[in-house]
Amino acid sequence: MALIETSTVGHVGYITLNRPQALNALNEEMDQLLGAAWDKFETESGIWVIVLRANGERAFCAGGDMHAPPTGSSGLSFGGGITGIGGRLRPISKPVICATYGHVLGLGFEIAMCADIIVAATTSRFALPEARAGIIDHCGVVHRAVRQLPHHVAMAMILAGEPLDAAQATHYGLVNEVVAPDCLEHATTRWADKLLACSPLAARAAKEAAIAGLEGSLTEALSGTYPGIRRYAETRDRTEAIDAWSGRRKPHWAGT
Repeated sequence: MALIETSTVGHVGYITLNRPQALNALNEEMDQLLGAAWDKFETESGIWVIVLRANGERAFCAGGDMHAPPTGSSGLSFGGGITGIGGRLRPISKPVICATYGHVLGLGFEIAMCADIIVAATTSRFALPEARAGIIDHCGVVHRAVRQLPHHVAMAMILAGEPLDAAQATHYGLVNEVVAPDCLEHATTRWADKLLACSPLAARAAKEAAIAGLEGSLTEALSGTYPGIRRYAETRDRTEAIDAWSGRRKPHWAGT
């Protein structure tokens, strides 16, 4: 049984956590396989959108496996490199959708927050159990929590292990949509279709600029220059955008 499954449908690459008997908790093998999956879809030009999901009924991901936790031995940070915890960060330039349900804990919560779009089943329960369990190490998850949630909400999660249900997560802007569990796949596909309607190269350029701009003040972000946007100006998609606008038709993106 593959602990991390990958598949493609058109321009969408799917990465599936597949260790439901352990609540999809990440061990060293899963972490390395997840890193390979991110690398696979990041480098395939035909993949425009990446979806992270999980198998099982109880948990999207219960965090790191306490019996055999990821070690970062590959040199990448945990979560296959996307979290920045414990090693080298692997930036993902393409839009990432995360579909959650059940327990979304610790490292699992961190991975979900690395996505650009989060679609949550009503059963989703987001929590940081580190303080309550008395176990904390790199604690990268707290830095994303205080940036993506209101300060006091994040601190209640960090200091008291206070969970957020799906409705609360939506209220605080953590997730984009909450749906019934049996609608999660459909809703995720709908979000993927929204992203596929956009120029994949324009979306990647915009994501690069948005994330890079967060590293400084608003004034610095506004006055900065971004390589992705400069590169986009010379692409077929940019030409197609102008032609489609002039012809009053829908654009046909090439992604090149």
